[in-house]
Amino acid sequence: MSDFKIDEFRFDGSRNFEIKKTKTKFKDIYADKEEYEAMQTESARELDELQSMMYAHNRYGLLVIFQAMDAAGKDGTIKHVLSGVNPVGVKIHSFKRPTETELEHDFLWRSNQVLPQRGTITIFNRSYYEEVLVVKVDPDILTSSQKLPEELTSDTDKVWRQRYSDIRNLEKYLYRNGIRVIKFFLNVSKEEQAKRLIERIEDPSKNWKFEEQDVKLRYKWDEYMQAYQDCINETASKKAPWYVIPADDKKNLRLTVAKIIVEELRKMDMKYPDVGPERTAELHRYIDIINAQNGKSSTSDK
Repeated sequence: MSDFKIDEFRFDGSRNFEIKKTKTKFKDIYADKEEYEAMQTESARELDELQSMMYAHNRYGLLVIFQAMDAAGKDGTIKHVLSGVNPVGVKIHSFKRPTETELEHDFLWRSNQVLPQRGTITIFNRSYYEEVLVVKVDPDILTSSQKLPEELTSDTDKVWRQRYSDIRNLEKYLYRNGIRVIKFFLNVSKEEQAKRLIERIEDPSKNWKFEEQDVKLRYKWDEYMQAYQDCINETASKKAPWYVIPADDKKNLRLTVAKIIVEELRKMDMKYPDVGPERTAELHRYIDIINAQNGKSSTSDK
């Protein structure tokens, strides 16, 4: 993975994103199962070390957003990438259809309640971006359930422009407060998604994942792809980039996401707190106390 380049997946506003020109699969970055497992283990170790430092440093937070069509691999990727990280420093939030309580508030309210604390990584499985994806493809949601004043929904193009602006401003605000934001779009092909949906139906252990709505949304595949393209182009920035990851191969997907998160953490100016000479001497005195409690001689006697 030494020659692995992440720039080809990164969209930060410096170039246009065209979904029809974007791959859903790429050449394997692992040779075999053994190398894949070794690479995954190494990424998990690096991620755990960097997250531990971030937790101790307690100045930065990291928000990682996953967006994708159903069956693209969000759940599995989150599970595998974070498998070796201390759970104390990680929080995961999955956003489903808004509840009645959430609909009584502005569209950013429910996600704002669970933004990252300093020292922690927060994962959003779906996010406030649903408001310019699902709602944009089905704009009747604006009037049927979102309880907005009529004068604010008569011009839907204006609604999307304003929501893109609100999201950009939120992510700028987070950056200015030490909360870094990275966003993943897992780019699965329509054909691969079909295979995975059928697998959910045929495998009893995966039946619970299947929803009839997933099939209905496939009729609007092109509209969703356009919505993702618009969304990424409108909200990609150097401070809150999008990473568009080919998702037809789950192993490549997981290794790539892990590598990117590690690289983003490395960009943070973090270090373990320097306790200073006085505190160091004080801590070493506690070694003598602990040894004495166990009946051992003190370090000063040696």
